[in-house]
Amino acid sequence: MKKVQQHYDEVADIYDDRYDGHRGKYYHGHISEHVMNELPKGGFLLDLGCGTGLFVQRYVAEGGRAVGLDISPGMVRHGRQRCPDCGFFVGTADVLPFKDATFDALASLLAFSYVPDPEGMLRECYRVLKPGGRIAVCTLSRTVLTSLVPLFYQMGEKVGLKKVGVGDFDEHYYTNTEIAGLFRDAGFEDVSVSRCSFAHLNLADPVFDLARKVEPFVEGNLPYLAYNVCAAGKKPES
Repeated sequence: MKKVQQHYDEVADIYDDRYDGHRGKYYHGHISEHVMNELPKGGFLLDLGCGTGLFVQRYVAEGGRAVGLDISPGMVRHGRQRCPDCGFFVGTADVLPFKDATFDALASLLAFSYVPDPEGMLRECYRVLKPGGRIAVCTLSRTVLTSLVPLFYQMGEKVGLKKVGVGDFDEHYYTNTEIAGLFRDAGFEDVSVSRCSFAHLNLADPVFDLARKVEPFVEGNLPYLAYNVCAAGKKPES
């Protein structure tokens, strides 16, 4: 995790540039929509791996309250600037600095794959959620296409490519069955898993535009080609 922290501290000042263009805004907005649809509106949210606070900002804009936690002090600094009325904390998800049954909702976008102890993280998530609270995670899925990504990242690291998310971080790519099992083992019920994102922001514009057009068909009919997997669940009422 130290390597992940160092990387995101180094790119914190340019991180938001990744989502300023039409590709980035669409990609992050599409993922955010999948996560938002699984969470209660107007509740108290904890965003794990919050980055610069993009999802915190969206949740608050739709009537909720939120705090964020990230391993990178640089990211947390930008989050505080983006949403000064929200709390942002530096830390890791395996030991959350919050009391039991604090939050109505818990989210994690594009961070779960870097967690070295996903079982420990989900146990902590279960602990800090209120009974009846919901969790939604969107992370990297294991597909034929994503099997080549680690090789690309390793090559990028060797040539010193400083780009958000590009590095050999031992990230884990999840199958539907695998991530659903983790959620159930942690105690969550009503677990659902779906795939999303075929139009990835790293695609060149002509390819991205084509991928965006066929994305609904891929998600509905060829989900094994989607780049991300989204899992959601509920903490039992009692």
